[in-house]
Amino acid sequence: MSKISRFFKGGGSAASKGRGGPSPQEALARLRETEEMLSKKQEYLETRIERELAVARQHGTKNKRAALQALKRKKRYEKQLNQIDGTLSTIEFQREALENSHTNTEVLKNMGYAEQAMKKVHENMDLNKIDDLMQDITEQQDVAQEISDAISNPATFGDEFDEDELMAELEELEQEGLNKGMRDVRLPSVPSTSLPSHPEIMMGQNSHISYKLHSCFTHVQLATQ
Repeated sequence: MSKISRFFKGGGSAASKGRGGPSPQEALARLRETEEMLSKKQEYLETRIERELAVARQHGTKNKRAALQALKRKKRYEKQLNQIDGTLSTIEFQREALENSHTNTEVLKNMGYAEQAMKKVHENMDLNKIDDLMQDITEQQDVAQEISDAISNPATFGDEFDEDELMAELEELEQEGLNKGMRDVRLPSVPSTSLPSHPEIMMGQNSHISYKLHSCFTHVQLATQ
């Protein structure tokens, strides 16, 4: 038997011995009634105090005897009012303590019910079977992970060719393209005019020929690239 179950069992026996006592709900109801009654008495006393003050002001020094009697009654009412304030504070403290005790009792009772329910649920459970089940679940998770890894790997179909052979073939194709470009290049024709006899003219023509040769050489370089 658990500690909580023993606690409530003992509590029940104590309650059965004192069945003549009030329940927490009945005691709380009585305390609230008392608080309400005292609050009304407070309002009455405060009204009487204001009334006696008004009487004392009304008579003043003209009728000292009536004014003093009114002030004496006011003092008695104030004393009763202070006593009621202290009583209400005590009742309020007792009511809060009783409410907290009742709440704690209900909480412990519900915890006892929950503990018994958990015990009933665990009665048909075998720890060895649970361990076996968790081991099987772990194994199946590992299998599922292996399947996912195998599916996610990229396919390697068509990768049986040698990469070095493919690169060599690519270089041959590039060289064939260069050779074809060299064959298609046409050099410019050589001018058939005779050289001039004057040096100035000769220098001008030489410059013109150099410009043509330079253009031809540049054209050949572009064709070979």
